[in-house]
Amino acid sequence: MTAPRSFQQEICSLFGQPVAENPTQYMLERAFQHHGLDWRYITLEVSPENLADAVRGMRAMGFRGGNCTIPHKVAVIEHLDEIAPSAALMGAVNCIVRRGDRLVGENTDGKGFLTSLREVTDPRGKRVVLLGAGGAARAIGVELALAGAAEIRVVNRNTDRGESLVELLNEKTPTHAHFVLWNKAYSLPETTDVLVQCTSIGLYPDVDARVAIDLDTLRKEVIVADVIPNPPATHLIQEAKQRGCIALEGLGMLVNQGVIGFKLWTGVDPDPAVMRAALEEVFA
Repeated sequence: MTAPRSFQQEICSLFGQPVAENPTQYMLERAFQHHGLDWRYITLEVSPENLADAVRGMRAMGFRGGNCTIPHKVAVIEHLDEIAPSAALMGAVNCIVRRGDRLVGENTDGKGFLTSLREVTDPRGKRVVLLGAGGAARAIGVELALAGAAEIRVVNRNTDRGESLVELLNEKTPTHAHFVLWNKAYSLPETTDVLVQCTSIGLYPDVDARVAIDLDTLRKEVIVADVIPNPPATHLIQEAKQRGCIALEGLGMLVNQGVIGFKLWTGVDPDPAVMRAALEEVFA
């Protein structure tokens, strides 16, 4: 006789707008399958005005967790029961975890980025230029600062948001942060060690969008990172490689933060090679 089995799958999700360009579902479902977990990850387009209802639906339907992406990483906080200390410090959440009947906000963006960066350099003592001041920039900026970055320049078009991030970094971390208004092509200081592009510029389908920096100031000694996963080789990454820079595509950060989220939801340590292979397959 065939043994009885459950046909109820555990569900995780992604909330954002837009989300069609996000390959997280492909990566995580491949990992679920590899580890023998009957779990699903669904990608959901959720507008800002519907975010509260989406989180209520997540509760009602017993989702095990999920991710938040643009533009919800800050706004989602008020709809959760608890915020992990690191996410509270950053003021941004990209990962939601169900613990009992409570939804807890975590942030895996910065840790995922830091893992990628440490494969090529130690951030301690480095001088960093951070393009953007949204949820991803806040997470990455805080993690870089706590890892010992000597200086962080926050370059952003919105003064209030940029100065808010600088204030956070100067008050809560040991780094020295400065704000620069991004109202023209930005020229990198000669002392720059690491450039991190944290905006949505170049994200599919707007793949022809260019980051407004003076490419003549992009020295080959600068490590250039872009958080955009689709396409992996953004214009900035291509330009950096042409100039001899070490270039970090967004796929590395996506895999590393996915590994952390996977463990938080399932309790299982996933194989990052499986996740990376899935992304390389889908972008082949």
